[in-house]
Amino acid sequence: MDAIKLVILGAAGRMGRALAKVVAETPGARVSAAVERAGSIALGTDCGELAGAGHFGVAITGDLDAALKDADGVLDFTAPASSVAVAAVAARLGLVHVVGTTGLGAADHAAIAAAAAGGARIVQSGNMSLGVNLLAVLVEQAAKALGPDAFDLEILEMHHRHKVDAPSGTALLLGEAAAAGRGIDLATQAVRVRDGHTGARPPGAIGFATLRGGSVVGDHTVVLAGEGERIELTHRADDRAIFARGAVRAALWARSQPPGLYSMRDVLGLAR
Repeated sequence: MDAIKLVILGAAGRMGRALAKVVAETPGARVSAAVERAGSIALGTDCGELAGAGHFGVAITGDLDAALKDADGVLDFTAPASSVAVAAVAARLGLVHVVGTTGLGAADHAAIAAAAAGGARIVQSGNMSLGVNLLAVLVEQAAKALGPDAFDLEILEMHHRHKVDAPSGTALLLGEAAAAGRGIDLATQAVRVRDGHTGARPPGAIGFATLRGGSVVGDHTVVLAGEGERIELTHRADDRAIFARGAVRAALWARSQPPGLYSMRDVLGLAR
C-alpha cells in the first residue's frame, strides 16, 4: 500500500511541528500538505524546516480545500469550529480525520458524529497518547471496584499557561472513564468549581481541579480518597511527540477501517 498522505492543520503551532517530525519518522506516512490560518507569518515556509525536521518540499498554505484535494487523511489539533468544518469536508471526500482538538461542546460532538456517519473515518480523543488511554482503562476499573460510598474521586490537571480550555480534554476523558466505571452520567455528577461556602462534598461527585502555568505539557492525577487511605493514578507528559505518535498511529489504523467514529481505545485495542 502506498504511504498515507497526511495534511497537518495548525502546522506552525507546537503540535503541528511535533506532528511534522513524527510523520517524517514514520514508515508508510508522509506529509502531503500543511495548513495555517490566513495571515500567518508561517505561510510559504517549508513545514519540515519550520519543525526542525529538514526540507520537506511542502510549503505551508492557507488554502485548506486545495490541501485536502489529494490527501488520504488530516491531523487536526486546532479549534472546535475548525474541526467541525474539516469533519464535514472529510465526510464529503471520504478522508481519515484524526481529531485531537479539545474544548468541544455537545453540538460540536454531534456534528463530528454526523460527519463520521456521512463517510469520514474519524478518530477522536481528548488525548492521543498510549499511556493516557491505558490510564483511562485503569481509572474505569478502579472507579468500578472502589464504589462512591467508600471512595471519593477527584481529577487534578495542570497545563502550560497558553492552554485556553478547562478542564482539559484529557481530564474529561478520565472523568468519562470514571463515570462509566460507576455507571453514572458525568454531566450531572461533575463538580468543576468550588469557591466560597460550598457545603459538604456531594456523594458520588467527580471533582475537577485545574492548574495553569509555565511550560507544562500535561499532568493528570486521578485521586480516589477513602477513609484512612488514598490511591493516586498519575500520567505526566514531558513531550508533545507522544500525542503526535498516537495521532499518526490512529491515521494509519483508520485508513483500513470502514467510515465511522472511533476512539484511541479502538486504535489500541482497549475498547470496552
